[in-house]
Amino acid sequence: MAKGPLSKSALVQTLAELHSEKLSRKDVRGILESIVTVGHHELKKNGIFVLPGLVRLVVIKKPATKERKGINPFTKEPTVFKAKPARKVIKARPVKAAKDAIG
Repeated sequence: MAKGPLSKSALVQTLAELHSEKLSRKDVRGILESIVTVGHHELKKNGIFVLPGLVRLVVIKKPATKERKGINPFTKEPTVFKAKPARKVIKARPVKAAKDAIG
C-alpha cells in the first residue's frame, strides 16, 4: 500500500486500469485536466463548483482587517496583530455520498 495521497500520475494510472478496454492513460489525463479547467472557470464565475459524489468547493470572500492591539494568550503580554488585506479563500466540503462512503 502506498504511503501518502495518490499522486496525479498514480491517479491517472489507476483510472486507466479501471477502464482499460475504453480509455488510455492519455484520455484519462485529458479528462482530469478538463475537470480542473471547468472547476477553475466555475469558481471564478459563480464562486461554487461541485464534483458530484465527492466534494463541494466554495469561494469565501474575507474582508480586510485593521491592525489591532491584543494580548498574547501564551505569554499574557500585550501585542499588536498586523492588518490583513481582503482576500478570497476556497473551502472544500465533502458531499453526503463521500461521507457515507467512508463511514
